Amino acid sequence: MPNITPHVCCHTYCSNMAKSGMKPKTLQYLKGHSDIAVTLNVYTHIGLDDATEELRTLEEMENARRKLEKGQDKPVSQKMFKAI
Repeated sequence: MPNITPHVCCHTYCSNMAKSGMKPKTLQYLKGHSDIAVTLNVYTHIGLDDATEELRTLEEMENARRKLEKGQDKPVSQKMFKAI
């Protein structure tokens, strides 16, 4: 069984909140870090799988935009898409 400490939970919390889309400055405030670099470079752990998933989401959004434009005479407005 791995040694799980409250400090390990802090790292997990930051990583999970970043992956869920929490704004970095909000996360910094909640953790009480005076420097955003501590929040992002020390406590937040993002890997290749996370980057791959993000790129997959962008590709799906682009494919949906193209599909919508095929059925219309004019381009789709950017206001139609909501960033999540």
